[in-house]
Amino acid sequence: MTRVRRWAAAGCLAAAMVVCSACAAAEPSGSMPSMTTPTPAPSTQPAPASGWWRMDGEPQTLAAGLAAPWSVVPLADGGALISQRDDGVVVELTPAGTLRDAGTVPGVVSGGESGLHGLALYDAPDGPWLYAYHGAQDDNRVVRMPLLGDPGSLALGEAEVVFDGIPRASTHNGGRIAFGPDGFLYVTTGDAQQGDGAQDRESLGGKILRLTADGTAAPGNPWRSPVWSMGHRNVQGIAWTADGTMWASEFGQNTWDELNRIEAGGNYGWPLVEGEAGRDGMLDPVVSWTTDAASPSGIAAHGDTVFVAGLRGERLWAVDTAHGALRGEPVALLTGEQGRLRDVVAVPADALWVLTNNTDGRGEPRAEDDLLLRIELAPAT
Repeated sequence: MTRVRRWAAAGCLAAAMVVCSACAAAEPSGSMPSMTTPTPAPSTQPAPASGWWRMDGEPQTLAAGLAAPWSVVPLADGGALISQRDDGVVVELTPAGTLRDAGTVPGVVSGGESGLHGLALYDAPDGPWLYAYHGAQDDNRVVRMPLLGDPGSLALGEAEVVFDGIPRASTHNGGRIAFGPDGFLYVTTGDAQQGDGAQDRESLGGKILRLTADGTAAPGNPWRSPVWSMGHRNVQGIAWTADGTMWASEFGQNTWDELNRIEAGGNYGWPLVEGEAGRDGMLDPVVSWTTDAASPSGIAAHGDTVFVAGLRGERLWAVDTAHGALRGEPVALLTGEQGRLRDVVAVPADALWVLTNNTDGRGEPRAEDDLLLRIELAPAT
């Protein structure tokens, strides 16, 4: 088993925790038209680059004045779509660099940490669709909407439910979605304050799901259900490095946050353990941080480096990997410079886009917050 390293604000520590089981989750309700396997959007594909990467120069501000932003999806024309958690609005960053509302996702019920969360693009034969994860009155769910119009005047078509029944609470709602290199939709769910559900095969809480574009269990799932992995507390970031390895960031409780290498059928221990455990049937994290150094949300992969956005930690961690294992020590970037960081995505031409999250009720917003930043990358030495 890969040796685990834990990192406090200033560096490396040692300690332990993680778990085992399986899941057979409920099928999504309703029937939907069949869609072909998607071409993943640029932000969800493994980066074509290889090797290890670091920040090059100072961040550039692409947009300001965002309200509790949660997810950013780059568009091929150079613009982007950004979700705002509390009001359910999808904001378009136009190719000209201005902000406008593309539309509001219907049925979003915000409160606590719930609201409009992750976004993902799907390139279907009949045009692009925008997928969104959001809190509804009684559950969390994934919906999809046709993306209408031209760059600079994009709009959301009628929403239809893809997958529902995911447990909802004031905290621990998961919410990151992405189309993986295999073309299937990956959905992260939190334990919704019901820790035992993460180890319950009949619960959708505390899982990573793998679905077709229509919301059914993807072929090849380990338990012939929507569940891909289990034993999670609150995963808010997923990405794939150049070698195809899947990674996920996970909020711990009071002691250790995690970066995990995700395997089909893997059990990551919650709520039996937190951090490294070395227990049979449980997968240990590749990296653990103290909660004040991370509280990780979105992650991105460029080449073989995973970048982890930290909320409470107020920094961007660069984690070099090799063959699915840790290479060297994680490097902290932007420490304390931009406040809370919610999302990070890889974009073409060796760069990252980063969302700050100082207006979510837990940060200290500045006059221009929240921001979308661009960070150039250069090969790490």
